[in-house]
Amino acid sequence: MTQLLVSQVIDAPADAIWPWIADLTTHGQWSPKPFQAQLTSGVNGAVGSTYSSIGHVPPADKNHKNEVEITQVVPNSKFVFHAHDENGYFTNTFTLKSVGSGTEVTFQHDFPKMKGAGRVLLPLLLPIVGKKDALVRLGMLKAKAEGR
Repeated sequence: MTQLLVSQVIDAPADAIWPWIADLTTHGQWSPKPFQAQLTSGVNGAVGSTYSSIGHVPPADKNHKNEVEITQVVPNSKFVFHAHDENGYFTNTFTLKSVGSGTEVTFQHDFPKMKGAGRVLLPLLLPIVGKKDALVRLGMLKAKAEGR
């Protein structure tokens, strides 16, 4: 299984960061590429709730669609959702941990066994484009959570 793992220390308590993570409809506000998620069933941020999302997937899919379901919520600590497309299920995990006066946010993205061109492109693009985008994304989350 292919995995992306990045972390960022944010100078804010977990309860100031949590609303940005647990509300998938706000993720576009701290994404370096266009992204939107719309609640399709359930309660925003609750286990079992589903969303339809559209976002950018390198190298050129600017309107990539996913069906998303929240699978685990531990308030101010852990948020997990699965995104599904033609390649399978992608697991996205945000973990928050107190560090001094701030919070370390870790984002883990687990990929299914990719099909077609994705099988070749993922190992090439993930360390270059995927990691960079994820770090920029966490930097944008940091700015939001710190009120900048």
